This record gives sequence, C-alpha cells and structure tokens, in this order.
Amino acid sequence: MTDAELADLRQSYTQRTLLETDVRPEAVAQFRQWLDEAVAAQLPEPAALTLATVDAATGQPSQRVVLLKGLPDDAGFLFYTNYDSRKGHELASQPRAALNFFWPGLERQVRVEGVVERASAEVSTEYFQSRPRSSQVGAWASPQSEVIGSREELAAREHEVEARFQGQAPLPRPPHWGGYVLRPTRVEFWQGRPSRLHDRLVYEREEGGREWKISRLAP
Repeated sequence: MTDAELADLRQSYTQRTLLETDVRPEAVAQFRQWLDEAVAAQLPEPAALTLATVDAATGQPSQRVVLLKGLPDDAGFLFYTNYDSRKGHELASQPRAALNFFWPGLERQVRVEGVVERASAEVSTEYFQSRPRSSQVGAWASPQSEVIGSREELAAREHEVEARFQGQAPLPRPPHWGGYVLRPTRVEFWQGRPSRLHDRLVYEREEGGREWKISRLAP
C-alpha cells in the first residue's frame, strides 16, 4: 500500500448521535450501557481495551490490549495481569493509567483516565481459580515481559508446572498475579458523526468526589 492509498483510507460515520439528553448521570453506568450494546451487536472482543501506563522514572508511556473483567460497584474498571510484567512495574511506580475501548461496528470510542489500585486477594483468587486450567498453568509458567531463550523454554516451564500441580484443581493463585481496579476521574464518550464533526461528551470529577460534571468537547 502506498502512502497516498493509506492517506485516502477513511470512512464516514453516520449511524448515531450522542446528545446530553441521551446519557446517564454516572459515567460507569453509561459505559455499562454502551458495553451491553456492543455485546448485543455481537462485535468481536467487545471487552478488549488498550491499557496505557507510564514509566515514572523515564516518562515513557507504553500500551497493550487486555480484557475488561468487571465493573465493581459501577465505580471502577477491573482487569487482571502479572504483577511482575512491565505494566505491573509501571503501575507500582505510577498508579495512574488510561483505557481506550474502540467499537468500530457502532462507530464508538470510550476513553478512561484514573487512579489504579490492586484488587483484593479474595477477588483475584476467585477469578484466577475460575479460569480454564490451561490459563492457570500459563500464569505460573510465564515470566511475563522477561526475555526468554526460545518457545521450547516456555514449553518446558509449562510442563514443569503441570508436573508440580498434577492432580490438583484448581491451582493456587500465583503471588505475582492478580487484579487491578482503575477508579475513573475522567471518561469520554465518542460517537462518530459525518464530516468528522463527531460527538464527544466527557465526564469529569475530582479524585474522591462523587458528582460527575458532563461537558461537550469540540471534535
């Protein structure tokens, strides 16, 4: 594909509008409604999100796709990972993050910013032990984000874990694996519109505050 062909890739967004009268007063409740609509539309991976974190020492941001696993108390966004991974180390040094959900089938995007805290051990263990056994084994076997010599090395680690926990089900949760909850302070809902004059409604509140302020942003 040439640069000219790439530059010419565009789509007109015409499906829906997003007005202040359309939305709920609480940001996470409004997100849940949009997520339900993405699931009902049978979009692929509707719970997939891009998670952005920052290295506190260098200021270097990084991002990756993870899956949303809950909306606890309609006040946060729950996901799971390896605490010793790159994102785990970055969240330990800078417990703030941003999430992005993109549902092109509905011409929608949601951007979330907030403070991150670890989920409780009880919540993390309950979810870990509900996962398929292969996923439980994988969490023990993978030194996530570390350099490994080969695929064979990873397979050997998997076999070692299988042997270690042979006949045991479910597996205990690894101490280096668990959940995080992002408590949002800013949530933006984006609805594609014609001529790139998109609808953007943003919810904002002070950290620890309860009330959301809703504003419209220029596209």
